[in-house]
Amino acid sequence: MGSDLLESDVFSRTAADGEILSDGLYNLAMGLTLCWGFAVNWWMVKNIPVSAITGVDVRLFLLGYFASCLFGVYLFNKSKDPLVSFIGYNFVVVPFGLVLNVVVARYDPALVLEAVRITGMVTVGMMVMGSLFPEFFRRIHTALTMALLLVIVIELVDIFILHKQRGILDWVVVLIFCGYIGYDWGRANNIPKTLDNAVDSAAALYMDIINLFLRILRILGRRRR
Repeated sequence: MGSDLLESDVFSRTAADGEILSDGLYNLAMGLTLCWGFAVNWWMVKNIPVSAITGVDVRLFLLGYFASCLFGVYLFNKSKDPLVSFIGYNFVVVPFGLVLNVVVARYDPALVLEAVRITGMVTVGMMVMGSLFPEFFRRIHTALTMALLLVIVIELVDIFILHKQRGILDWVVVLIFCGYIGYDWGRANNIPKTLDNAVDSAAALYMDIINLFLRILRILGRRRR
C-alpha cells in the first residue's frame, strides 16, 4: 500500500500552522520520526512471535490492518497538532510492523540485513534526486499512480485467480516506490517547514520505504534460491 493511494492533503498545504523550523531542524524531525517507526518495527520483529500473528483469522487481520492504517492516515492528515499526527503515524507503523514480522521470518537474517542496507542506500539516493530534480518527479507522479494501481490489479488476479507470481512485478514495484520516495521527499521540502508537517511527511515516506524494502527482500530471496 503506497502513501499516494492513501492520498492526503499534507503536501498541498501552503499555510504555516505552527512555528517554522530551519531546514536542518525540519529534516532532523523527519529523520527522527522515520527512525522511530523503524525502531518500533524492529522491536516488533524481535519480540512478537510470528505464530501470534498467523494464528489470527486472515480476514480479521486484514480488516484490522486496513482500519488501523486508514485511521492513522486520517489522523495525521487532518491534525495540525504534531502529537496527534505522531499518534496517527503509529497507527500506520504498528500494522506495517506485523506484516514485516511475518515476512522477515521467512528469510535468513543476513539476507534481511542486506535488504536493509540496499533499501537505505536507494532511499538516500532517491532523496538526493528528489531534491535536485523535483520537477521531474512531479511530472511522473500520475504515471507512478497509474502504474501502482495496475500492478495491484495484476497481482490480485495472479494470487486469487491464476495462483502464480510474476517476479518481474517486484522490479516494477521497486521502480515505482523509488519514484515515490523522490516525489514525496521533494514535496516534503516544498511545504511550510513546521513540526507537524515534518511528522506527516515522514509518515508518507515511511510507507514508501517499507514497501520498497519488502520488494527488495523478495528479489534477494528469489535470487538466493
